[in-house]
Amino acid sequence: MTHTVLLVDDDPAVLDVIASMLEEIGCRVVRARSGSEALELLQRHEQISILITDINMPNMDGHELAERASRFRPGLKVLQLSGRERRRDGFPLIRKPFSEDDLYRAMQQTTGVCS
Repeated sequence: MTHTVLLVDDDPAVLDVIASMLEEIGCRVVRARSGSEALELLQRHEQISILITDINMPNMDGHELAERASRFRPGLKVLQLSGRERRRDGFPLIRKPFSEDDLYRAMQQTTGVCS
């Protein structure tokens, strides 16, 4: 089963790199550069089954986004990304920087892999 991943990061370069990694491991990727854009995309794309979000973003951080998205879409699987932020209870976290293999392993353990 191929999953559609909603990838959220306010840094366009990071967004491109991680999206490429996800596509390499067989995911369909929808990109957002903010929490509010991500919530809009969740409303429009019912096929999104995994949310991968940076934690450190302006206006709506990844913690708030994950909580709001999970309430809006029960059953949505979430993986958070951060280079500095500590993990909070509730959602799994992968630390930046990471390799494609690291991302694949984290998804195997937390959200399920795309293919």
